Amino acid sequence: MYPDPKSVTRITTIGAGPIGGGWAAHFLARGYDVTAYVHSDAEVPALMSVINTGWISLMALGLAPGASRDRLRITTDLADAVREAQFIQESAPERLDIKQALYQRLGELAPETCVIASSTSGLTMSQIQANCMTPQRTVIGHPFNPPYLLPLVEVVGGKGSSPAAVAWAVAFYQIAGKAPLAMKKEIPGFVATRLQEALWREALHMVANGEATPADIDNALMNGPAPRMAVQGQCMAFHVACGEGGMATNLDQFGPALKWPWTRLEAPELTQELRDRMVDGCNDIAAGRHFEDLAVTRDREIVAVLNAIRDVRR
Repeated sequence: MYPDPKSVTRITTIGAGPIGGGWAAHFLARGYDVTAYVHSDAEVPALMSVINTGWISLMALGLAPGASRDRLRITTDLADAVREAQFIQESAPERLDIKQALYQRLGELAPETCVIASSTSGLTMSQIQANCMTPQRTVIGHPFNPPYLLPLVEVVGGKGSSPAAVAWAVAFYQIAGKAPLAMKKEIPGFVATRLQEALWREALHMVANGEATPADIDNALMNGPAPRMAVQGQCMAFHVACGEGGMATNLDQFGPALKWPWTRLEAPELTQELRDRMVDGCNDIAAGRHFEDLAVTRDREIVAVLNAIRDVRR
């Protein structure tokens, strides 16, 4: 029913924000023809800003043969955008009513052989596909930001999704240069976001209680677990840290510490004071630098990490 993932050349992206624009940049860098659907012409500058910012890093990582921003076409006509699409990556606003209405239209407009993937980070595909006449070819394809640099894509279907569509999406993302994670069950937040959310909630507790500032938290992460996590996940980090005994030693020795009050996973109340302390703390770290400058710096440093790991593994 679906085309050979290796034969796909035409991709439609939906959305002009950092995720939609980031996906467009990634697919262009991999040598695809990309049609980007935006809600209005007023969104085009924002879309191009994300693509042009990402292109700096994508060139540093290495473009696929034939990759060019000239292979981008932008339209405000949804029917035109999806008419010849072989794959659709949707990154519309994170509102259920918007996504349900959009998927109702996509079910009517997109070619029947075209898999449709959502970049949603908080909604489930079972919710999104509720009004779609062809739910079997809809899946979650949740990236990590920025999607033109970070390889992870979490893939899972909804109640109406076909296992064949999920398998197709996993195969396609692999060909498109991503590192897909095929989830076993449909759960809100997926895998990586749930882990990131746990870290985020503890950070908010520490700021709310005056135990640390945003700068302290970022300093601790960047100079502690973050460099190690670039090459070793949490599970293997603890496994290797305990020597020959591995994870068994870790759990036997440190298991009782799980009962100690080291973390508070329930989110603190987001008071105006806590909100302002977080905003002010991050503004202090940014030190007046514009978003695009911060993004370029972030991307350059991620590229350095990715290239260093790639060089070591060759």
